[in-house]
Amino acid sequence: MPHRTEDLSQLRGVKYLIREMRYHEFSRQSLGIILVSIFCYFTPLNPAIPFQIEAGYVIAIIGLLIRLMASGYVLKNKELSTTGPYSFVRHPLYTGNLVLLTGLALINGLWWSFLVGFVFAVFYYPTAIEYEDRKLKQLFPVDWPQWANNTPALLPKINGGNIKKGFSFKEWSFSKSLKSNYEPVIVIYVITWLIILALR
Repeated sequence: MPHRTEDLSQLRGVKYLIREMRYHEFSRQSLGIILVSIFCYFTPLNPAIPFQIEAGYVIAIIGLLIRLMASGYVLKNKELSTTGPYSFVRHPLYTGNLVLLTGLALINGLWWSFLVGFVFAVFYYPTAIEYEDRKLKQLFPVDWPQWANNTPALLPKINGGNIKKGFSFKEWSFSKSLKSNYEPVIVIYVITWLIILALR
């Protein structure tokens, strides 16, 4: 049984296969990269709504920036990141993914892109969050509980009309960003597709 589900209750048959698919990290990451290409490649030349593509570009770039910032604060399995984007949400990389996916679906503008993006998010991210939380709790049993209690999974808390404070650029590291998730490479890949779309 794969290590991501070895602590969970045993399942058999179709339920087992579906659960293993949902917890399979490589499948999630690979399909996410493929969806970027599909959404961009099948984007119509003439958008149905004025400024639809422009709005999609802005949202997609915000998603990329969230990912880039988050990846520069984390050193996987070696330290618990609680500063920078991690002072707002526990999984800012996933938040960035969802924002990016929303932007790409808006750029594409076709109904199926929103449906595919929604199904992808619902299928993969709840299990990804569950596993990451379970792993971090095991790795950092002293620090994780309090941080998790005070920090939501994906959407930052709103306290008295103000987003929770605590963000700082000082601890961001390019080397961490590159080592943790090859994030600069992913940013270049997505930006390349966005440039191709802009030049059509």
